[in-house]
Amino acid sequence: MSDKIFDGVRVLDLSTFVTGGFATLMLANQGAEVVKVERPDAGDDNRHAGPPFVDGESPYFWTINYGKRSVELNLKTEEGLAALYDLAESADVFVQNYRPGTAERLHVDYDSIREVNDDIVYCAISAFGQTGPWRERPGYDLLVQGMSGIMSVTGEADGMPTKVGLPQTDLITGMWAGFGISSALYRRERTGEGEYIDLGMLDAALPWLTKQAGRVFAGETPSRMGNKDPVLAPYQTYETADGHINIACLNQKLWRALCDAIGRPDLPDDDRFETNAERVENMAALEAEIEAELTERTTDEWMEILVEAGVPAGPVQEVEDALYNEQTEARGVVTEIEDGDREVPVIEHPLNYAHSESGFESAPPKLGADNREIFAELGYSEAEIESLVEAGVFGEE
Repeated sequence: MSDKIFDGVRVLDLSTFVTGGFATLMLANQGAEVVKVERPDAGDDNRHAGPPFVDGESPYFWTINYGKRSVELNLKTEEGLAALYDLAESADVFVQNYRPGTAERLHVDYDSIREVNDDIVYCAISAFGQTGPWRERPGYDLLVQGMSGIMSVTGEADGMPTKVGLPQTDLITGMWAGFGISSALYRRERTGEGEYIDLGMLDAALPWLTKQAGRVFAGETPSRMGNKDPVLAPYQTYETADGHINIACLNQKLWRALCDAIGRPDLPDDDRFETNAERVENMAALEAEIEAELTERTTDEWMEILVEAGVPAGPVQEVEDALYNEQTEARGVVTEIEDGDREVPVIEHPLNYAHSESGFESAPPKLGADNREIFAELGYSEAEIESLVEAGVFGEE
C-alpha cells in the first residue's frame, strides 16, 4: 500500500492546456492515478506548445503532466464514447475544460457521466463559468488577466497594463480546481455523495486581488506601482551595482536595521521617513536615498550584509538560478525521472508531509502510451481491444 493521500483515486482528465492539467497534476503528486483522455493522433494541444522542443516534445507539457497515463479516444465514434463510459464507471473524478455546451454535444456532461457513475466528482472548468451572459465566450489566461484587474495593477505607473510573466490565471484556476476536487472527495467520504463543480477562470482570479480589492472597498482606485507596494515602504526592488535586489521592511525594527546596514542611520530620524505611512507618502524620495547606497555594491555583497543584519532581502534571480541553487538542491525541489532513454527534469510540488508521502513517480506520458494497458486493466479482452483499434478509437497505431 502506498502512503500517498490519494492512493486508489482514479481521475479522468479530458482537459487541454493548463487549467485542468495543473489541477490533475496536483492530484497525481498526491498519489492519484490520472488518465489523460486525448484526441487521437493529436493529443493535448500543450504537447505542441513551443518552441523550444526537446526531441520533439514540449518541456512546457512536461511541467503540467508528470505522473499521468495517456489514452487516445475518439469521442465522436460510438465505440470511443462507450469506452470512455467504461473508464468513467471506475473513476472517482472527471475533469474537463470545454466551453459551455460542448460537453453536452459530446455526451460527456455531468448528467451523462453520472448515469454510469452516480458518485463521481465532476469538475467543469471554463473561462466564465456555466452561467451568466459571458458563459459562451472563449477565454484564455491573457484575457482573464486583463478582465480580472490583474493587468491594471501590474507594470510601471506610466507604462502599459502588463501581463504577469507566467500563465497566472490558468494556474490559479488549476489550484482552485485541485482544492475543490479534494474537498469534494472528502465530502464524499462522509456522505457517499458525488459532486458537480462549476469553476470559472474569472471567478477564480478575483479572490486573489486581496489588497487591491481592499482599496476598492475603501473607495480608492488601485493603480500600477511597478515593484512598489501601496501600503508598505521600503518594500520594493532596488538596483545594485550588478543587478537588482528586493528588500521588505514590514516594521520599524527592520527599517532601522536596514538603515544601519546600508550606512544611513540618519534616515529613521528624517521627518519624511519616520513612520511607514510617511515613507509611503514620500516613496520616491525614499527610493532615491536607498538606491544611492545600494548601487555602490553588488547584489551578492549586499545579500551578505543584509542577511547578517537580519533584513529580509532577496536577489532578483534568472529562472535558471531560481531552479538550481543550494536551497532547491537541499530541498530536492528539482529532480529528474528516467524514462527509457530520456531523463525528464521534474519540479516537485511543495507539500512535505510528516506522515504521508507525495511526489511524482513517472515521466509525462507519450501520447496514447497506455491505450492497451488501461483497457486490459478494465477487463477488455485482446479481441475487444483490437476491435477498438479497428474502429479507429485510438487513431493510427
